[in-house]
Amino acid sequence: MRKIIMLAFVIVLFFPCQTMAHQWNEPINGIYVKATNTKGPQFEKLRNLVKETDLNAMVIDIKDDLGNLTFTPAKNSPYFAASRPYITDPKSVIQALKKDHIYPIARIVVFKDNVLADSKPNLSFMNSQGIWRNSHGDSFTNPFQKEVWDYNIGMAIEAVNVGFKEIQFDYVRFPEKFESIEGPLSYIGKSEGNRTAAVTGFVKYASEKLRPYGVKVSVDVFGNATVIPVASGIGQNFSEIAQHVDVISAMIYPSHWTTIFGITKPDLEPYRLVAEYAKVENNRLKKLPAPPTSRPWLQDFTAAWLGRGNYKVYGKQEIEDQIRALHAQGINEFLLWNAGNNYTANVDYTPY
Repeated sequence: MRKIIMLAFVIVLFFPCQTMAHQWNEPINGIYVKATNTKGPQFEKLRNLVKETDLNAMVIDIKDDLGNLTFTPAKNSPYFAASRPYITDPKSVIQALKKDHIYPIARIVVFKDNVLADSKPNLSFMNSQGIWRNSHGDSFTNPFQKEVWDYNIGMAIEAVNVGFKEIQFDYVRFPEKFESIEGPLSYIGKSEGNRTAAVTGFVKYASEKLRPYGVKVSVDVFGNATVIPVASGIGQNFSEIAQHVDVISAMIYPSHWTTIFGITKPDLEPYRLVAEYAKVENNRLKKLPAPPTSRPWLQDFTAAWLGRGNYKVYGKQEIEDQIRALHAQGINEFLLWNAGNNYTANVDYTPY
């Protein structure tokens, strides 16, 4: 009996369970999933896509682009009023992913937040008409205010408590082209604040606050913030942010670039665009004493809005080209973005 027990111990010690292997030891390759797609046939379709391929992760909206917590917390939660029941039972979703060995990542949209801005305008940016909104009608909260930081970290902890293994912060920035629109705006920190310090400060603070929970922390950044020294308008310094996270995910969709790396129409050349970007990112990360894992966002959608001659239909080849380009530069993790979660079929996610 003692020999049997010892043998069982050796097996457990040297052959960890498949779930842990998928979650921690293998490269994370995943897809974005809207909160409303965590139920019914669409969720089954997405689960099957991950189970039946070399994908192994889902990035699920927990605080969405409007600022809603996407599931209903306890009634005494400070986020109850900001919640919507898009995810009917988050713990059952986590259990389903665990059963399928799918790594669960909670997406938390930080400073783009209509819900908080509308409820507490003093935490946003104000103009003569009231709360400032961009051309899409979106409001942003003020990254200079620690109350905003704590509010978002609290939502992240809600996600941790239902079982997510990683928190991914998105919209960790000021509004686009903020330096050109801030003139008539009033907000705390305007005269003395440094936007880059505010954004980096949030990332550092959030990572420290989440450390006791044993989850990984990742941050999404603009691809352009990597190829210039600092994107001061939006407050993103790639190198500074990277020093305080476990994973950094640059959004490098070919469609989102103008002429760069000598490529006039980047959407037409996904392999070249991604490869050239990766070279720049690698150079920046290797200068850090403890660089995070790189896990870029790749394009699984067609950018028809670019107009005839400026875009191509993205399918199997284009997606595989992007993955292959990352791999050629030593980057083995990636995430795929499709806003409607309609991912291309029959893609080889290890095409190298």
